[in-house]
Amino acid sequence: MVKNSSIYVISQKEKEENWGSVEFQVFNFTNKIRRLTLHLELHKKDYLSQRGLRKILGKRQRLLAYLSKKKKKK
Repeated sequence: MVKNSSIYVISQKEKEENWGSVEFQVFNFTNKIRRLTLHLELHKKDYLSQRGLRKILGKRQRLLAYLSKKKKKK
């Protein structure tokens, strides 16, 4: 159950150019979170996937905090 299921289409060229950018990493983590959330709705006792989801959430949270600090400095 995804509330806002807008899927962003990125061309292969853009993907290769921006692979290391923070914005692209946040976008990538968001897609992984959506997939894992849908998986966990079906498989509620998949504890390894729950742990992976928590790790990805933490990484995305740190990157978003970094982005907000970076934008404040500009």
